[in-house]
Amino acid sequence: MSEEEKLLKEAKKLPWEDRLGHKNWKVRNEANVDLASICDSITDPKDPRLRDFGHLFRKTVADSNAPVQEKALDALIAFLRAADADAGRYAKEVCDAIAAKCLTGRPKTVQKAQEAFLLWVELEAVDVFLDTLEKAIKNKVAKAVVPAVDVMFQALSEFGSKVIPPKRILKMLPELFDHQDQNVRASAKGVTLQLCQWIGKDPVKSILFEKMRDTMKKELEAELANVTGSAKPTRKIRSEQDKEPEAEANSDVVGDGPSEEPVADAPQEIDEYDLMDPVDILTPLEKSGFWDGVKATKWLERKVAVAELTKLASTKKIAPGDFSEICRTLKKLITDVNLAVAVEAIQAIGNLARGLRTHFSASSRFMLPVLLEKLKEKKPTVAEALTQTLQAMYKAGCLNLVDVIEDVRTAVKNKVPLVRSLTLNWLTFCLETSNKALILKAHKEYVPLCMECLNDGTPEVRDAAFSALAAIAKSVGMRPLERSLEKLDDVRRKKLSEMIASSGGGESAGTSSVTVQSSVGSTATGNSEATFVRKSAASMLSGKRPAISAPASKKATTAKAGGSKKDGAVRNESSKSVEPPEDVEPAEMGLEEIENRLGSLVKPETISQLKSSVWKERLEATLSLKEEIEGLQELDKSVEILVRLLCAVPGWNEKNVQVQQQVIEIITYISSTAAKLPKKCVVLCITGTSERVADIKTRASAMKCLTAFCEAVGPGFVFERLYKIMKEHKNPKVLSEGLLWMVSAVDDFGVSLLKLKDLIDFCKDVGLQSSAAATRNATIKLLGALHKFVGPDIKGFLNDVKPALLSALDTEYEKNPFEGTVAPKRVVKTSVATSTSAGGLDSLPREDISSKITPNLLKGFESPDWKMRLESIEAVNKILEEANKRIQPTGTGDLFGGLRGRLLDSNKNLVMQTLTTIGGVASAMGPTVEKASKGILSDVLKCLGDNKKHMRECTLAALDLWLGAVHLDKMIPYIIIALTDGKMGAEGRKDLFDWLTKQLAGLSDFADAIHLLKPASTAMMDKSADVRKAAEGCISEILRVSGQETIEKNLKDIQGPALALVLEKVKPGFVQEPFESSKSVAGPASKGVSKVSKSTSNGTLKQGNRSRALPTKGSRPDQITSVHDIAIQSQSLLNTKDSNKEERERVVVRRIKFEELRPEQIQDLEIDMMKFFREDLQKRLLSPDFKKQVDGLEILQKALPSVSKEIIEVLDILLRWFVLQFCKSNTTSLLKVLEFLPELFNTLKDEEYCLTEAEAAIFLPCLAEKLGHNIEKVREKMRELMKQIIHAYSVAKTYPYILEGLRSKNNRTRIECTDLIGYLLETCGTEISGLLKYLNMVASLTAERDGELRKAALNTMATGYKILGDDIWRYVGKLTDAQKSMLDEKFKWKFREMEKRREGRPGEARAALRRSVRENGPEVAEQSGDLSQIVPGPLFPRQTYGIPEQILERNPVPRTIAGVNGPTDWNEALDIIMFGSPEQSVEGMKVVCHELAQASNDPEESAIDELVKDADGLVSCLANKVAKTFDVSLMGASSRSCKYVLNTLMQTFQNKKLAHAVKEGTLESLITELLLWLLDERVPRMEDGSQLLKALNVLMLKILDNADRTSSFVVLISLLRPLDPSRWPSPATAEVYAVRNQKFSDLVVKCLIKLTKLLQSTIYEVDLDRLLQSIHVYLQELGMEEIRRRAGADDKPLRMVKTVLHELVKLRGAAIKGHLSLVPIDMRPQPIILAYIDLNLETLAAARMLTATGPVGQTHWTDSTANNPSPPANSADVQLKQELGAIFKKIGDKQTSTIGLYDLYHITKSYPKVDIFSQLQNASEAFRTYIRDGLAQVEKNAAAGRTPSSLPLSTPPPSSLALPSPDIPSFTPLDAKPLMNPKSDLYTDDIRASNINPGTLDAIRERMRTMQLASSGSLESVSKPLLPTNENISMNQQTIPPSQMEPENSQPHPMVLPMDEKALSGLQARMERLKGGGSLEHM
Repeated sequence: MSEEEKLLKEAKKLPWEDRLGHKNWKVRNEANVDLASICDSITDPKDPRLRDFGHLFRKTVADSNAPVQEKALDALIAFLRAADADAGRYAKEVCDAIAAKCLTGRPKTVQKAQEAFLLWVELEAVDVFLDTLEKAIKNKVAKAVVPAVDVMFQALSEFGSKVIPPKRILKMLPELFDHQDQNVRASAKGVTLQLCQWIGKDPVKSILFEKMRDTMKKELEAELANVTGSAKPTRKIRSEQDKEPEAEANSDVVGDGPSEEPVADAPQEIDEYDLMDPVDILTPLEKSGFWDGVKATKWLERKVAVAELTKLASTKKIAPGDFSEICRTLKKLITDVNLAVAVEAIQAIGNLARGLRTHFSASSRFMLPVLLEKLKEKKPTVAEALTQTLQAMYKAGCLNLVDVIEDVRTAVKNKVPLVRSLTLNWLTFCLETSNKALILKAHKEYVPLCMECLNDGTPEVRDAAFSALAAIAKSVGMRPLERSLEKLDDVRRKKLSEMIASSGGGESAGTSSVTVQSSVGSTATGNSEATFVRKSAASMLSGKRPAISAPASKKATTAKAGGSKKDGAVRNESSKSVEPPEDVEPAEMGLEEIENRLGSLVKPETISQLKSSVWKERLEATLSLKEEIEGLQELDKSVEILVRLLCAVPGWNEKNVQVQQQVIEIITYISSTAAKLPKKCVVLCITGTSERVADIKTRASAMKCLTAFCEAVGPGFVFERLYKIMKEHKNPKVLSEGLLWMVSAVDDFGVSLLKLKDLIDFCKDVGLQSSAAATRNATIKLLGALHKFVGPDIKGFLNDVKPALLSALDTEYEKNPFEGTVAPKRVVKTSVATSTSAGGLDSLPREDISSKITPNLLKGFESPDWKMRLESIEAVNKILEEANKRIQPTGTGDLFGGLRGRLLDSNKNLVMQTLTTIGGVASAMGPTVEKASKGILSDVLKCLGDNKKHMRECTLAALDLWLGAVHLDKMIPYIIIALTDGKMGAEGRKDLFDWLTKQLAGLSDFADAIHLLKPASTAMMDKSADVRKAAEGCISEILRVSGQETIEKNLKDIQGPALALVLEKVKPGFVQEPFESSKSVAGPASKGVSKVSKSTSNGTLKQGNRSRALPTKGSRPDQITSVHDIAIQSQSLLNTKDSNKEERERVVVRRIKFEELRPEQIQDLEIDMMKFFREDLQKRLLSPDFKKQVDGLEILQKALPSVSKEIIEVLDILLRWFVLQFCKSNTTSLLKVLEFLPELFNTLKDEEYCLTEAEAAIFLPCLAEKLGHNIEKVREKMRELMKQIIHAYSVAKTYPYILEGLRSKNNRTRIECTDLIGYLLETCGTEISGLLKYLNMVASLTAERDGELRKAALNTMATGYKILGDDIWRYVGKLTDAQKSMLDEKFKWKFREMEKRREGRPGEARAALRRSVRENGPEVAEQSGDLSQIVPGPLFPRQTYGIPEQILERNPVPRTIAGVNGPTDWNEALDIIMFGSPEQSVEGMKVVCHELAQASNDPEESAIDELVKDADGLVSCLANKVAKTFDVSLMGASSRSCKYVLNTLMQTFQNKKLAHAVKEGTLESLITELLLWLLDERVPRMEDGSQLLKALNVLMLKILDNADRTSSFVVLISLLRPLDPSRWPSPATAEVYAVRNQKFSDLVVKCLIKLTKLLQSTIYEVDLDRLLQSIHVYLQELGMEEIRRRAGADDKPLRMVKTVLHELVKLRGAAIKGHLSLVPIDMRPQPIILAYIDLNLETLAAARMLTATGPVGQTHWTDSTANNPSPPANSADVQLKQELGAIFKKIGDKQTSTIGLYDLYHITKSYPKVDIFSQLQNASEAFRTYIRDGLAQVEKNAAAGRTPSSLPLSTPPPSSLALPSPDIPSFTPLDAKPLMNPKSDLYTDDIRASNINPGTLDAIRERMRTMQLASSGSLESVSKPLLPTNENISMNQQTIPPSQMEPENSQPHPMVLPMDEKALSGLQARMERLKGGGSLEHM
C-alpha cells in the first residue's frame, strides 16, 4: 500500500471537520465524495445526520483547489436535495461563500454553484438568495456578475414571481443597466424581459424607464416589442412538491372533466403598487403654500393650490400620514362655485385614493355622499372626473360594497335622474370588480334597490339598473335574482336574461382559454431531480434565442388531438409541417472520406488526375468527370458527394480558367438536372461561384450557375447567403457584379420568393453606401428592377438616401415602370416555404405598429382639448411615416376606434384631418384594412352628408386611398347603405354617384356593380336634378360593366325612370323573355295562382292576364313579376291566424310620458311584422327607403275596407310602426302616415271599435309629443288627428296624454296641447272628470317667456272663462299679480266679444244646461263618473237594423266627436250618439234633452219644426244605442247610459210632431229593441234593473200613444212573424228561441190591443190603405193551409190580425173596400183578405151593426146605429164633419191646441155658413167658451199680422175635453194566458177565400149574435195611471187623473160614425176579454 493510499485510509477515521479541512487536497476531495454519497442515501429530511453536515459547507465550497471545490458543490447539492426547509439556517453563510468563491471558477463550477443557489430557493431561502445576489452584482469583476444575474434570471423563469419577489429584482436592475460590461447589460436586459412575461410590460416600464439612459431605453423598447404571452412556473418549492401526490390522486378522480386547478396555477398577478416605494407628499405640500392657496378668494389661486396637491398625489404610492384636514378641505372644494376648482379637487381625491389605497378608506367614506351628489353636474369634464375618481376609490380598496349601501340608497332616490343613473353605473363597476364572496354578502341589499329602479321614469336609470342586476347575476348566478324576477313583466325579464346571457358568454370564453393555457403549461412543470440546464439571461434577446422545436410539436399534437378529422391532403400537409428543417450547414469531410463514399461512382484515375499539378490533366479529368456524371442513371443519390468532390479537387482555389469553367459547368449541370439539390451543396459552392462572377472570364458561367441554384432552392436562400459574402468580401467586383446578377435574378424570378426588407436594407446599407461608383450604379439598377414589381411604394423605404442618389433612382424608376403582378420568367422546381405573400404590392415588408399605439395616444383622441386630439391624429401620421407607410393590421383595432370617434368631432377641421389619416392608414395597411377597420368605411361615407364642399372632397380623397388598398367589390356594401341613408344630402349623393361613375369607367367587367343598380334607380326619382343626372350616368356605367345575364336577373328590382333607361340599353325583345319562359315553365300553375288571387278579398292587386306591351315611363312591366311574387301577392295581406293580441298588450308598459323606442323594441316590432304581415308589405314598411314605406302604406290604404277585422287584430303592431315613423325625420313618409291614420280611425269607427288602453298607451304619448312638429302642415294634420282620436277613444282617457304634453321640452308641443285643452273646454264642456283641476297648469304657462305659448294659454283660459264664468278663478291656482292682471284683461276682452256676438254672459249657458238636465233628465248614475270599462260592441254579434241612410248622407265621413261631455250643437250631439261609446253618448244625449226641453217650451214651436227633420235620425241613433248601452251594463258597468238613452227617447216621443216624424223602418227597429230587452231575463239582475223595466214599459206606451198610428200598426203586424234569432241579445238553443218568439208575439199582440182599442177615435189618423196592405201581406205569407192549422192551434198573432180587420170593417162598413188600392184584388186566386172583409161585413150586418145597401159582396155599405138611423146627407158633409172632428181633437190636446184653433178659424172663414157650435152640443160650457175666446184671439192676431204661435194662449184647454185614452195594465211579469175564450171566439175557424160555405157563415153569424147578447156592460175604465217611472228619469208625462177623464160611454167624437150602444158594449167586452188573456210582460 502506497503512502497516499495509507493516508487516505487513515483520514477516513477522522471527524468530518478534520477530513474536510485536511491539508492534503485528495483527502478533502474524497471526504466530499463520501459526504455526497451519504447525503444521497438519506431519504428522510428529518434525519439527524443532516444537522451535523449543515455547518460544514461554509468552508468546503470555498476550497482553494478547483476539483475539491467542485466535489464540495456536489456534496452540497446532494445535501440540499435530501434536506428540507430547516436547512435554511445555514443558507446565509453558504451562499455568501459560493458567491465569493464559486462564481469566478471553471464553467462546471459556476454551473454547479448556480444549481446550488436554485436549490436554496427551492428550500424557501429566497431572501438569503436575493441578499447574496445583491452583494454579488456589486463585484468589480464582470465575470462574477454575469453568473449572478444569470442565476437570478433562472430562478425567476423557473419559480416565477410568486416565489421570487419582483420588487427586489427591480431594485437591482438600474445598477446593472449602467454597468460598463456589455455582457452584464445584456443579461440585465434578459432579466427585464423575463420580468415582463411575469408581471407585464407596463409596470416594468413605469418603474425602470425613469432610471434608464435613452439609448438603453430605446434598445429595451425594441426588445420588449418581441415579448409575447405570459410565463408559467416550471419548478415548485419543496413544500409544494410534497403536495403533488395528493394533487395527482385528485386529478385521477376528476379525469377528463373540467378542473379548477389549472386556473389556480395561473401566474400570479403582480400589483405594480407593491413594487413601488412610498413617497411622502405631506412635507412638500406644506412647503408649497397649499393651505394659503385653498383659502384664497380668487379661483385661480385655489385651482393652482389644488393642482399642486394633484401633482404630488399622482405618484404611484403615497406614504401614509394624517390626511384628514386635507380631505375636509377637498370636501368643501368639491362644491366650489368654480367648476375648474371642483374638477381639480375631484381629481386630487382620485389620486390620493390610488396612492394611499386602504389608508384612504375613512376619508373615502367621508367624501362619498358629496361626490355622489355632485353627479348632478352635466358638464362633461366634471362628470368624467367624478366617474374616474369614484372608480379609483373602489378599485383601490378604499371602499367596499357593504360600506356604501346607505350612500347608494340615498343617491338612487335623488330627484335628479343623472345622479341616479350615474350612481347605478358606478355600482355596476363596483359589482363587476368585486369578488364573489363580497357580492354574496351584499346582494340582498342591492337587488331590491335595483329592482325598484327598473320602474324609474328615465330610460338611463332603468338601463343602469339592468346592468347592475346583470353584474350581480354574472358574479353569483341567478339564484339571488329568482324571487325578484317573478315580479317583473315579460319584457323586462327578457331583457335582463339577454344581458345576463351576453355577459356570461364572455366569461365562459375567458375561462376556457385560461384552462387551455394552464393545461399546456402544466406539462412543463418539473422538479429538482431533472437534469440542470444552465440558461443565460442574454438568451432572451432577439437573435440569441435558441430554436425550440418541442413546443411546436406539442402544439401540433394538441391541435391534432383536439381537431376534427380532415381529408388526406390536409393530413399530408400537417405531417410536412412538423418535419425538421433542412440542415443547411455542411459538416467537414476530408478528401479521403469523399473517395471512400464515392466508391465506383467515379473512376479512380479521374480522381487522381483531378489531384494532378498539371492543369491539362486536371482539365482532361474534369471533361471526363462531366461525361461520367452525364451518364449516371441515379444522379439524385450522389449529388452532395459529387459536389463535395469538386469543391475538394480541383477546388475553388484552382488558378486555371478553363478548369474553373468546367467545374462551374458541372455544378450547373448537377443543379439543373437533379430532382432536389440539397442546400448544403449551394452553401459549399456559393462563395467560390460568387468570386468567379467577379472574373470577366468566368462571369457568364458563374451567373448561369447562380441562376441554376435559384431554380433549385429558390432565390431567397441564394440572396440571403450572398448578402454576407458580398458585404465582407475584399474584392469590390464581387459586390458590384453580384448586384448585377441580382438584377437579372429579380427579372427572372420576380419578388414573390424574396425577403424584400432584407434586400432593400442591403441595398441601402451596403450598395448605395459604397464608395465604388460601379457598385452604386448596380444597386440603382437593382432597385429599379424591384420598382417594376412592387411599384412606387418602394420609395417610402428610401427616403433617407442622399438627394443625388434619389434623383438617379427616379430616373431608373422611369426606365422600369410598375407593371403590377407579372408572371416570373423562371420558376423554382421545389416548393419553397416562404413567409412572404404572393408578390405584387404586398410583397413589400410591413411593420407592426401595435407597440406604438399607446394608451396615451388613444386617450388623446377623446381629449376635450382639440389641440390634444389634433396631436393624436398627427402622431398617427408620424407613425405611418416611420413605418414607410407599410404597416400590419396587428393591434390596430383600438386605433380605428379612436379615429372613428373623431369623424363625429365638432371641429370640422379635425374631421377632415381624420379623413386624410384614415386614407393614409388604409393605403399603408393594404387589403387587410377591410377586416381590421371594423366597418369604419360606413362612418367615412357619412361625411359626404356634410354641406361643406371641402369636407366632401376630403371624403372622396379618403375613398380613393381606400380603393387603392382594397378592391371596389369590398366597398360596395358600405356604399349601398350610404346611398340609401336618408340623412345624406343631395350634394353628397351626387358626389358619390360621380365618384362611382369615375371608378366604374376604369373597369371593363365588374359583376358586383349590379348591386348598385337598385339604389341608383331609386335616386333617379330624387327631387334633386343633380342627383338624378349623376345617378343616370352611374346606371349607364353599371350596365356597361355588368353582364346582360346579370341585368336580366336583377331587372325586377328596378322601378321608375331607371327602368326605361335600362330597357333602352338592353337588347330588343329582352323584356319578354322572362315572361315567356316563366309562362312556359309555370303553365297551369300560374293560372292557379291567378285564381287564388282573384278569390282573395283583402284588397291586394289581382294577378290576371297581363298585357305584354312594354311599360310606360315610371311603371314596372307586369310580365317581369316572378311566380314567387305572384304567389306572395295572392296571400292574405294580414295573417292573424296565430295572433294573440291580449298577450302582446299584456306586456305593454302603460305610461303617459313618451319615450323613444329602444333597439330591442324595434327588433320586437320587426319580428311581429314579419309574423303577421305579408312578405311584400312588411318589407316595404320596414325598408329604410321612405318611398318603399309610402308604397306599403298605399297597399294597406287600398285594402283598408276589406281587412278591417284583421287590422283590428294587429292594430297594436301597426300603431307601434306609426310611432317609429313619427320618430324618424322623413317628411314624405310622415305625411303619408298622417293621411292614412284618419282613414284608419274612420274604419275603426265604422266597425264600432274602441281603442284599448294598451293601444292608447302605445300611440297617444308619441302623438302628443310630436304635435309640436316644426312643419306647419304636419302640425295641422296631427292636430286634426288628435281631435279625431279624442272622440274615437275617450276624452276622459285622452286628456292625461294632452296634459303630459304641457310638460314637454318642445315649446311647439306645449302650444298645441294648450290649444287642445281649449278645444276640449269649448267642445266638451267642463264636465270632464278632473279637467278643471288641471287648469292651473295652463294658467301657469302665462308666465313663460315664449310669447306664442303665453298667447295660447291666455286663449285657453278665456275659453274656460266663457264656459265657467267667474268660477274659473277657483281653478287657476297660485298666480302672481302680473299673471292675474293678464288673465283679468283677457277675460274682460272675452266678455266684450261675447256681448258683440250676443252669446250671453260667461257661464250662463253652462248654468242653463245644468238646470235643464236637473229638470228634464238628471244624471241617474251616482257620482262614480265614468264607466268602469268600455265595451266597444255587444257581447254577442247581432245584426244592426234600421240605420237610416239619410244620416250617412248628411254626414258621410263622421265629424270629429267632440268628447264625452261637451258637444257644441245638435248635429254634433247626434254624431256623438251615433259613433261614440256608451260613455260618450251620454254627453250627446244631455245636449239633445236640453234642446228638446227648450223646443218644447217654445210657444211658437219654431224650434220643434227645426228639430223635426232630424227626429228620425235621432231615434235611429238611439235605437241602435239601446243595445250597446244595455250590453255595457250587463258587463258590470253602471246603468247610467241605459237610463239616459231611455230618457232621451221618452223626451222625443212626448212630442207628437217629433214622434210622427219617425219613419216606419226606424220605428220597427226601436220597437223591436225595446220589446227584446223587456223580455231579456238578464235585465232584472242589472244595476237598477227594476227601474229600467219600468222605464222600458212607460216608453213603449208613450210610443204607442204618440207615434204615427199607421206606422205603429204596420210595424206591429210585421213583428207578428217569427223573429230572426240574430236579433236576440243573447244566443240560445232552438227550443229556447221558440219560447222566446212566443213571448215576443204575446207582447206584440198586447201592443196591437192597445192600438185597436183606440181605433174608434183614431181611425181618421190611420192610412187604411197601408194598414190593409200589411194585413194582406201577412195573410198571404201564411197561406190558407197555415191559417187553417193555426186556427186549430189557437194562434194569437193570427187572431189578433183578424180582430184588427174586424174592427176596421165594423168602423168603416162597406166603405172599407174603397181602401184596397194597395191590395191586388185582381190576382188569382183571390186575396184572402177579401174573403175576410166580406165575411165580417155579412156578420156585422146580420148582427145589425151595419145596414146593407145591397147584397153581400157589393161594395156600397153604410153604417147604422140606433143613435143615428139616417145616413149623412152627402159625402161633402161627411168630409167636413171628419175635418172638424180632427180639429176638435187638436184643440183638446194641450200641445196642439193653438194649431187647432188656427185651423178652426180657417174653417169658419172658408165655410161661414157652418155652425161649428152645433157640433159641440154635448161638450161642456167651459170648452165651448175656450173655443170662442180662442177664435177671437186668433182673429185679433191675424189682424195684427202675427203667426198663430207668436202669442200662446194664456190657459190650456179644459182637461175635460181630453179624449178617453184607456190604458192597458202595465207591463208586469204575468204568465201568458189564452188570448180569448174559444167558446166566445169571434173569428171563423175555417174560411175559403173563393167559395164561402153558407152554412158556416150562418153558424158564425149565430155565434156572434150569441156573444153580443151575452155581453153587457162596458169596458172598465182604467183609472190607474201608468207605472211610475224611474225617479232618476223624468219622463215629462202629464198623467191625467181619473176625475178629469170623461167616461168611456160618453158622447163619442162627432165625426165617428154612430154605433148602437149594444154593439159598442159587445166590442168593449170582447176587447176586455182579449186584454184579460195576458198583459205585456217581460221575463
